[in-house]
Amino acid sequence: MAKAIFTTKINPSYDDRPEERYHFPRTYLNQVRSAVGDYIIYYEPRRASADDSSRGGRLAYFATARVDSIVEDTTTPDHFYALISTSTYLDFDRPVPFSTGGEYFEAALRKTDGSTNRGAFGRAVRGISDSEFDLILKAGFARELADLENTAHDIAATGFEEFPYQDIVRPLIEMTVLKPFRERAFMRAVRGAYDNRCAMSGIRLINGGGRPEVQAAHIKPVAKNGPDSIRNGLALSGTLHWLFDRGLISVADNHEILVSEKHVPDQIARLLNADRRLIVPRDRSLQPDPHYLKFHREFVFKA
Repeated sequence: MAKAIFTTKINPSYDDRPEERYHFPRTYLNQVRSAVGDYIIYYEPRRASADDSSRGGRLAYFATARVDSIVEDTTTPDHFYALISTSTYLDFDRPVPFSTGGEYFEAALRKTDGSTNRGAFGRAVRGISDSEFDLILKAGFARELADLENTAHDIAATGFEEFPYQDIVRPLIEMTVLKPFRERAFMRAVRGAYDNRCAMSGIRLINGGGRPEVQAAHIKPVAKNGPDSIRNGLALSGTLHWLFDRGLISVADNHEILVSEKHVPDQIARLLNADRRLIVPRDRSLQPDPHYLKFHREFVFKA
């Protein structure tokens, strides 16, 4: 097993859904095979064209996940799918640029003269060391780690000897599979993508402590194998989150808000945006994935 970088952008050439599968040609089969059973980090390249279907172009690492297996693409010769463990996929709380201050997270991307190694950068699948992997993860979850460190300091100051401190200092990759860590990271990432604003009402409330009141809702529930992905999330106020989880409101692929008229009182419906449309992130790579919206309409929404 070996850790790796998977470069991905959603476009007509490759059938990627990073939360579930990675589509690749035979060229990278050996490298992907080496990553089976281990963790990878997703990297988003520069947009190849002005077409919005080219994913974002943030030039940054944006998520981590574990590779479960490889299957052949039966429709496209010499192509394969790396199947991702959905329960391990997790967006970083902020994208991580591939270099900072002239320093590269991947040593192979830097030439001896300090410039970028374009040849290495052009490879869609790249092996990385455990130390490089850890550095990227620490940068991607820097805010979560800062919160945990502050918590640890607070606990140490109170003298609580029985507190399970090992849950705070355990290796980061182990922490990313723990429910409390994942919930916080998902909440922070979704709130950030929606600028702490409810997507259905437009309300942006900040409490007296400076914290946003908006919540992070899963479109496809975690109980139904929904991933902790921004594209499977919506920033919603508490009331609308409750209605959404219980299928009393839903969302069409064109972002129209759907209401179960027989179950939602007019007073609640008036909370919704006047045009009955979601407020979504400008970056299309962060907007709700139609695949998850369809699941919610078909299996959760009480139309």
